[in-house]
Amino acid sequence: MNDSRINIPEWTVSELSAALRKTVEEAYGHVRVRGEVSGFRGPHSSGHCYFALKDEGAKIDAVVWKGNYARMRFKPEEGLEVIAVGRLTTYPGRSSYQIVIESLEPAGVGALMALLEERKRKLAAEGLFDEARKQLIPYLPDVIGVITSPTGAVIRDILHRLADRFPRRVLVWPVRVQGEGSAQEVAAAIEGFNALPERGPIPRPDLLIVARGGGSLEDLWSFNEEIVVRAAAASLIPLISAVGHETDVTLIDFAADRRAPTPTAAAEMAVPVRSDLVLQIDGLARRQRAFQALRLRLEALDLRRSIGRIQARLSQADARLRAAALRRYSVAQQQAGTIAARLEGLSPLAVLGRGYAVCWDAERRQILREAAAVNDGDPVRVTLHRGELRCVVTARDVPGTQEP
Repeated sequence: MNDSRINIPEWTVSELSAALRKTVEEAYGHVRVRGEVSGFRGPHSSGHCYFALKDEGAKIDAVVWKGNYARMRFKPEEGLEVIAVGRLTTYPGRSSYQIVIESLEPAGVGALMALLEERKRKLAAEGLFDEARKQLIPYLPDVIGVITSPTGAVIRDILHRLADRFPRRVLVWPVRVQGEGSAQEVAAAIEGFNALPERGPIPRPDLLIVARGGGSLEDLWSFNEEIVVRAAAASLIPLISAVGHETDVTLIDFAADRRAPTPTAAAEMAVPVRSDLVLQIDGLARRQRAFQALRLRLEALDLRRSIGRIQARLSQADARLRAAALRRYSVAQQQAGTIAARLEGLSPLAVLGRGYAVCWDAERRQILREAAAVNDGDPVRVTLHRGELRCVVTARDVPGTQEP
């Protein structure tokens, strides 16, 4: 019996593996795959990243080489649904295939929002958004550092508004504000301004403004990256975040010392209105002049001489008061002596001294004014000028009656 299988070409394992690899790479080349990141544990010590993409029915190994990982706008995170672009290849040593990812993006706005909320909770838990760590914005900075794209309306709006309100020296650190590498550039600009020496050839700004115009969530994503948020939170120079329009919110807004709804509003926060400040200064100058005039008038009055004259008048008044008081006292003494003499003359004791006596009813302690007020045998008391007599009535002489 003839066996046709004996005519099948013979392969070595390496030859077959190489053929399979060639077939896979030629048949699929670059692919775009949607799946959930699984088994991600961060970059390996080599800088490469290894994980898997999975859905409900399958899983494929994935790798991101070190160079691609550093350039990625979105980094893989465990559980994040992503769309990966890369090429398929095989790994003969384990008889497996994998996708070598070259770029990565979240699978829709929902995935971005979930990633944003998770990152916000994480950074907030570290205290990067605490109000206690926020710095005060200087009232009138000498130098303002602006981190933004050097072209476009944003930088023109900021410079125009500053010139209208209060012209200041502005240093622009040009950066890309979206796309790959933009987050790294913004963070490097914040750190670069902070690293300037205070008295170096390039003046160190007193205030920083990080600005960008409006855009979609994807367009503004660089300002949600941890590297930017951490740089803003660590800035020793007060920082205003002015990213997007009023309704746009990015994580740098929470880490900044102050958030502006627009780049133009950031310029308004940065400096006061010069004309208003001039009016305030003029008002203070007028007050100063009025104070100086009043001081000169007070000095001309020579308060020490005035005080001496007042003290002399007080001494004279004191002497007059003392003399008047002595006179009033002397007159009062004389009047008191006269009144005492009159009272002495009217006193009943003085009458008794001339030989008169006062007769009392001994029982009722009443003065007797007529003989009819007592009966024979009643006790009476007779008060003399000196001493008193205790008597009993033995006879009465009552007018209008016959003598017994």
